[in-house]
Amino acid sequence: MKYLVTGAAGFIGSAVIERLTQAGHQVVGIDNLNDYYDITLKEARLTRAEHELFRFIKLDLADREGIKALFATELFDRVIHLGAQAGVRYSLENPLAYADSNLVGHINILEGCRQTKVKHLVYASSSSVYGLNAKVPFSTKDGVDHPVSLYAASKKSNELMSHSYSHLYDIPTTGLRFFTVYGPWGRPDMAPFIFTKKILDGETIDINNNGDMWRDFTYIDDIVEGVIRVAELPPVKDEQWTVEAGSAASSSAPYSIYNIGHGSPINLMDFVKAIEDELGIEAKKNFREMQAGDVYQTFADTTDLFEAVGYKPDVTVKQGVTEFVQWYKSFYQIK
Repeated sequence: MKYLVTGAAGFIGSAVIERLTQAGHQVVGIDNLNDYYDITLKEARLTRAEHELFRFIKLDLADREGIKALFATELFDRVIHLGAQAGVRYSLENPLAYADSNLVGHINILEGCRQTKVKHLVYASSSSVYGLNAKVPFSTKDGVDHPVSLYAASKKSNELMSHSYSHLYDIPTTGLRFFTVYGPWGRPDMAPFIFTKKILDGETIDINNNGDMWRDFTYIDDIVEGVIRVAELPPVKDEQWTVEAGSAASSSAPYSIYNIGHGSPINLMDFVKAIEDELGIEAKKNFREMQAGDVYQTFADTTDLFEAVGYKPDVTVKQGVTEFVQWYKSFYQIK
């Protein structure tokens, strides 16, 4: 197959590219290499993904003509759309970046898929779409109409736009709601990276909601395995489906939504303890109130994913934290 992977220099994107090329697929990756976080890390990820079957093109998702020309020239079989402006807190500071990348960018990808009859579009949604939902575990059958950040709202919008294209143009689309992804090559704006760096530097780490928070931490290898398996399973129409009786995660159109999470959330303080144990350093902690746009708990119901592709994440937090800390020390040359 010939794949397009957007967000090629990103945490998940670079790992997906590595798996695809190892399996013999041809991959074109795009990324705008913006400076939301350290560009040298993004460039290092691209170096890691280098392969004779991989080609990188620097391109912004919001570049309508550029994206249109890319699709017309390359004629992809499948698209894995992982590029986006990430970050809940940053969406409070720079909302227009989310409109350009996550809304305009997503419609540009959908249009490219429509014009060239792509066989399957898999795209990144987020556990953030569950917003004010208090019922756990979070199920794709639940309503997600009350996001608490613009980032979450943009991801919910991606799901809605994708459904309309699946319905109108028979484009198979699958949205994946990722749950707190971590591991080697991770994002510097995420808690595992921030905590590790500050603990090693002797700085104080901020503990939101006084430590009473729960996250469904999911290791990168588990995420990538799920993405690859889902990409090979385009959704099909279900003529018997109705709005009144059907799941919100499926449709009469070739459309589906899955959670990808470990399915066993842990307390934030337990995650911090795992990092402390691996580093052999006790963190200096500043306990503070819940922050704007944050949620108390994430917890994935992955039943549908398991039934569809036969895979359930299984890397424990202890294993994952060990792998991350060892990578961090190696990458930043810390003894």
